[in-house]
Amino acid sequence: MERLAGTIMLSGGFSRVLIAFLAGAIGALALPPIGFFASLFVSFTLLVWLIDGTTGSPDGGVVSRAFRAFLLGWIFGFGYFVAGLWWLGNALLLEADEFAWALPLAILGLPAFLALFYGLAVMLANSLWSDGWGRLAALSAAFGLVEWLRSFVATGFPWNAIGYGMMPVPLMMQSSNLIGIFGMSMLAVFVFSSPALFGTRRGMVPGLTLAVLLLAGHVGYGFYRQHRPLPEPAADAITVRIVQPGIDQSRKMLNADRAEIFQEHLRLSALPPTPGKKRPDIIVWPETSVPFILTQNPDALEEIAKTLEDGQILLTGAVRMEDAGAGHPPRYYNSVYAVDDQGQIIGATDKVHLVPFGEYVPFEDVLRRFDIENIVNLPGGFSPAASRTPIILPSGKKLYSFICYEIIFPDEVPADISSSEAILNVTNDGWFGDTPGPYQHFQQARVRAVETGLPVIRAANTGISAIIDPLGGIEAGLDYGQKGIIDATLSSKAGDVLSSDARKTNFWLLFITMLIVALFSRYGLVSRKN
Repeated sequence: MERLAGTIMLSGGFSRVLIAFLAGAIGALALPPIGFFASLFVSFTLLVWLIDGTTGSPDGGVVSRAFRAFLLGWIFGFGYFVAGLWWLGNALLLEADEFAWALPLAILGLPAFLALFYGLAVMLANSLWSDGWGRLAALSAAFGLVEWLRSFVATGFPWNAIGYGMMPVPLMMQSSNLIGIFGMSMLAVFVFSSPALFGTRRGMVPGLTLAVLLLAGHVGYGFYRQHRPLPEPAADAITVRIVQPGIDQSRKMLNADRAEIFQEHLRLSALPPTPGKKRPDIIVWPETSVPFILTQNPDALEEIAKTLEDGQILLTGAVRMEDAGAGHPPRYYNSVYAVDDQGQIIGATDKVHLVPFGEYVPFEDVLRRFDIENIVNLPGGFSPAASRTPIILPSGKKLYSFICYEIIFPDEVPADISSSEAILNVTNDGWFGDTPGPYQHFQQARVRAVETGLPVIRAANTGISAIIDPLGGIEAGLDYGQKGIIDATLSSKAGDVLSSDARKTNFWLLFITMLIVALFSRYGLVSRKN
């Protein structure tokens, strides 16, 4: 190990660039659908040794070394994000004649931008680098900080945060209930970096001991939570039917198929209950399931009324249009409607966090001069809701809706989320085909269930649809590409859940602890007498 570490540290030129890129790309193997979390041990061990080589280089001054560290982190991040996000290009191929030119931007441009955060992380860690186990604390603190920054800078895109690599199964998701995904990213980096100590020996025993204790505590806490039974569902627990129509995205974009698509949703909704299951109280359709403006189509509302039985409610993703007044074009919202058995719309909630270039064009006035348009073809794109509002069912029970990728933003969970019976996540991952994208999206929805202690009702057009329990387990589900229904009764909420504010507090306490360890270690290094 010492010989290998020395070789990595002393590498230079193209070989160093290649090692950094491959180290990042190897880490992406920890993400769904592969979920080989041990790959991150290789990834971060190599990164530590590469930083050792950068820090130990005698060339240049402080600025030069900081730039080299930033570039190293950027290359590492570029490898990680290219390997983990290449599937985004699939959405552009659905209308290749119009959007194929943007493939390099999706496959390489977005990873290049996201890699800037990892460049910043390595540069910050490099400024506190030492020769013992304290450098692992510096690296983990820096990555925890930048993963948090990545959740809101430039509208935010915390997809595939490092912490998800440490949570391939529900047993290993439970610690997110205590410290959230950003705290998990911090601890993951420390644990995954620890084998680097074998290569340099200094601080090996305390560093490896702490890493083993952290990993054991992580798994042990998961075992403890999973073996505490959830409360029994109440007598009036909501029964749910999820409709997964399995409509290919290319069909959804054809006007000629819209009536047939709508009828397919109705047909699945009208099926008798799954043997052994109760009649559903609510029926859930995926994001933008209704292929027209529902409020302009009373015949569609009438057909919904004929399909629903007495007391049933349909929750469906749809485009909502709002008149903006004389002389102004209408506003469009990506929404969820609640429709009762009389065909009346009794509630609606709109998407708050829109997808840049998918649902709206940032800096629209400037970019439209270069013919840059949304993937979703609506005049002016979608408008965002001012705030997240719940859907309140006739029974008085609440459901908070997170449309599509809104589920990946833990800091956008409302403060009163515990008053909700469940999280409703409607999505259409059909844009991305049978690629890692839908599986990565699904994992993040499972982690939100653990963090909030609420079941998640997830309806996806082509999959993955599921009822997720508050511990991240799958009570019932349909895999990608399957057509069908899921009938289930919602489980009770978990009883031992920290609030979002408490998780944030724990994250910052952990960050400060790691920072203090790194500072003491660095101080000991720079003050050590020769």
